[in-house]
Parts: sequence; C-alpha cells; structure tokens
Amino acid sequence: TDYGSSLTVSLPAALQPHQPFQIIVRYTTADGPAIWWLDPELTYGNAKPFVFTQGHSVCNRSFFPCFDTPAVKCTYSATVKAPAGIQVLMSATQSTYLEEEGVYQFYMEYPVPAYLVALVAGDLIHADIGPRSRVWAEPCLLPTAISKLSGIVERWLTAAESLYGPYIWGRYDIVFLPPSFPIVAMENPCLTFIISSILESDEFLIIDVIHEVAHSWFGNAVTNATWEEMWLSEGLATYAQRRITTETYGAAFTCLETAFRLDALHRQMKLLGEDNPVSKLQVKLEPGVNPSNLMNLFTYEKGYCFVYYLSQLCGDPRHFDSFLRAYIEKYKFTSVVAQDLLDSFLNFFPELKEQCVESKAG
Repeated sequence: TDYGSSLTVSLPAALQPHQPFQIIVRYTTADGPAIWWLDPELTYGNAKPFVFTQGHSVCNRSFFPCFDTPAVKCTYSATVKAPAGIQVLMSATQSTYLEEEGVYQFYMEYPVPAYLVALVAGDLIHADIGPRSRVWAEPCLLPTAISKLSGIVERWLTAAESLYGPYIWGRYDIVFLPPSFPIVAMENPCLTFIISSILESDEFLIIDVIHEVAHSWFGNAVTNATWEEMWLSEGLATYAQRRITTETYGAAFTCLETAFRLDALHRQMKLLGEDNPVSKLQVKLEPGVNPSNLMNLFTYEKGYCFVYYLSQLCGDPRHFDSFLRAYIEKYKFTSVVAQDLLDSFLNFFPELKEQCVESKAG
C-alpha cells in the first residue's frame, strides 16, 4: 500500500538479553503520504522547488523505516544533500552546513516518536524574532511573518514556562509553508510548521501557534502511547494553550475562543449522536484504520473538557498547573496511557483520592 509493508528482522539466537546490536537497513523512498514535492509554481515565490514532510499520524513510515507507534521514542541523526540555493531544515536540536559539499547534518538529542521527525527544503530565508526563536519563510512572506511574530513568541514561551516548567527543546523556530500544506500547523520539535495563509488572521495565528507551543510539553515531551488516546496530547495541549492565552491576553479572549469551539463540539455531537463511537475519548481503533481519522473536535475539545473537569476538582487552576508541572517532570521523554495521568492526578491530590472522585457517576 501507500504506507508500505512491515519489515521483520530475525535476531541471532546467540544474542544475549540487553546485549547491544546494530541493524542497517538500506532503502529507497518513493512518493508516499509523508513527502510532498512541489514545483516552483506551487510556492508563493514561484522561484524554486519545495519539499516538506508531514509525519502525523503514521505517514512517516513512507519516509523512512521506523517503529511507527508513539509508544516508541528514539534520537535520530540525518545527513541531507541539497542543490545550491536550497535551504534544508529539520526538527532537530543541532544542525551544521558544509557549504563546499552542499550537505546539511542534523541531530535530535532527545528521544521523540517517529511522527515528529520532519524535513523541509526550499527557497527559505530567516530572521530572528526572539532570543531563542527564528522565523523561516519564502522571501516574499518574511516581512509579514516578522511583523506578526517579532517579540511575542518569547512572551508565549515565557508564559508557558511559568506554568509548566522549563522549555526543554532549546530553540523554538517556525517555518511557514505553501498553501498545499495539508493541515494548519504541526508541532515538530524545535521547528513548528505553519501554513502561510494563517498570516492573514491575527487571531488564528495567536491561537494556533500557542497551541503548537503547548505541544512542546504535552505531546512532544510526554506523548500518548497509543493513537486511541490521542486526546492525552491534544486535550492537554488545548488546555495548556488556553492557560497561556489567559496569562498573556486575559480571560475574555480565552473564554470567547473556548465558547466558539465548544459550540462547534455540541453541534458535531448533535449531528453524529452522543453515543456515536467516534465521539468517545478512548476510541477503539479498528485494524486498517488510519489514526489520522481520529483527529477531530472530540480529540481536542472533549479532551479539553475532561482536563478542565480535573482542574475544577482541584478548586484552583494554579494547583492543577503544579500537578501538570510534576506530571511533565515525571514522564518527559516517555509515552503514557490515560491511566498514568489519572493515577498521577490522584496521587498528587490525596484528598481527592479519599473522596473517591474517580468513582463519581459520569
């Protein structure tokens, strides 16, 4: 299929438990769901070819051989050769460029799931917009991107750190992609991908970029171990996004955006029926179903509602912020299931455990 087939590697019988070993897989990547090749005419500048990858949820198996489950995390390195005049970027913590060879080298020093490995190459230039943030865009778009984001990304990062602890990825850069980018934004670590058309709306730019900032903690640092519990990343990131907007823009802005989205959720539930299996937080993923089909309002907004409910049980959202800081610290660079979150919550608030809140109807 477009998504490839499984590769089974038989290990030598003499291999001892926990004994290190190396496997080398030589492969060629053809066109696939993860890799988007654009002719110059499909870019804003119409000047040079453009390529980007989009790995979520299981597309990256068409990009490189991988353990394509969010339960598995690893570091990665990459060497990329490109023609002169083509800028290459990846979701990595370290990068170097050997100009005489036209070769870029990348290294991600922290373990990430396969879907967060991302590459983009094209007619891209950059400008610094903060002490640890840079914006990348085609030359014709860069002035607009600078004017919209200069200074405020650092403000968002600082607000997020005050709520959930240190930003662990080093840099937070943003690259703006052509209109064919299939989604609005993608939280690739160190290098958020954003569709360029969002620059036309200040409000959506704020909301969507802050959501990707929140993923630096919820989704990237601590990841849902199964696609059936994608709300663990999206629901928590949506909650964190709204805590950050409350801190930086006030409660009125957050309440308006939340009410708008919850209204859409209720309309969707009315359309599908409240007992529709798709609306469950823990959706049963049937064999052969693409997990991306689960990316819907329920994943985000019903996930948010449950996280908000937990915060209300604490009485004070700042107490819940403290719990989420501890949760991140305990599970960072690992993958978790919902029960891990709930167990940690009840252990952090023993008085709620004594009240048996987990047994409440509904």
